[in-house]
Amino acid sequence: MLAAVLHGPEVLRMEEVAVPEIGAGEVLLRSRATAICGTDMRIYRSGHTKLPAGTRRILGHELAGEVARVGDGVSEVGEGMRVAVAPNFGCGACRMCRRADFHLCREYGAVGLTVDGGFAEYVRIPEAAVKQGCLLEIPPSLSFEEAALNEPLACVYNGIMRCPVGVGDVAVIVGAGPIGIMLLQMVRLAGAATTIVANRSADRLQLAKELGADVTVWTAREDLADVVKQLTEGRGADVVFTACPAPEVQEQAVTLLAEHGRVNFFGGLPAGQERIGLNSNTVHYRELTVTGSHGCASYHCQRALEVQSSRRVDLKPLITNVFDLPEAVEAMSAAMAGKGFKTVIRP
Repeated sequence: MLAAVLHGPEVLRMEEVAVPEIGAGEVLLRSRATAICGTDMRIYRSGHTKLPAGTRRILGHELAGEVARVGDGVSEVGEGMRVAVAPNFGCGACRMCRRADFHLCREYGAVGLTVDGGFAEYVRIPEAAVKQGCLLEIPPSLSFEEAALNEPLACVYNGIMRCPVGVGDVAVIVGAGPIGIMLLQMVRLAGAATTIVANRSADRLQLAKELGADVTVWTAREDLADVVKQLTEGRGADVVFTACPAPEVQEQAVTLLAEHGRVNFFGGLPAGQERIGLNSNTVHYRELTVTGSHGCASYHCQRALEVQSSRRVDLKPLITNVFDLPEAVEAMSAAMAGKGFKTVIRP
């Protein structure tokens, strides 16, 4: 089969490789659509701690496809079923796994990271992933391309569960990339009365406007703090999500909050920039809640798929670049260049 194989930082090659063999409890998936994630781009650029030097890996964890074959003992899915993949699976025995927070397992595995992913014609889904509910049936109303975006939507769902949005809230989202646009739609669905989306480049704010942002802020020319202050008559925002990996954004986010405000540090920070300045008295006297969220488990993916199925969010506008599998190297280059929103590879 054809696959895009990562040999090391910035070394991605199209190769013919063997179709994966599956054992008992495992599933062979025929890939139909795989989206390129910011995590894929970071791994492509800088590697990953779970990929020691010399490791060859097929990336791609935002994945949807058809069940091609099932191993002995598999009853969770059947051949021909259309499924979205929840990529993270755990050891199954630790405290986090017992809570079904498989993504927080210290020995977690992930399709497209610890095992080969969707930048290929076929993908082997390990037994642990099958048993932990990582294959979710796609309803007929959703395309493979939409279902491939279910994993990042599930990460957004997890973020909102960690940092709840209430009816009538003023919500600020800093970052208007794919995650920011998903957050916008989800906080509106959760009941936010006013949504403010900020971004340092103006072009991405247009989609935020089209999808319901009440206010957009071009931070290259406008001061976000001034806008929030004016819109709330000096009170501040109820909730802020930082959907970009910038220390200064996280630092400012806390200062934007009203009393009892909540902030979610959604985007992780680059290595070497993890520490930020935080006035603990601001947190103390305003009774603020500071949260983080990272990735998703299979139950987040199930709920996200239900939200997609309801058509209360629209992910189609985020799919701006589609490449065939033989063009996977070009697809990665387009994603790295920041062209459009989401780049999808179709075998």
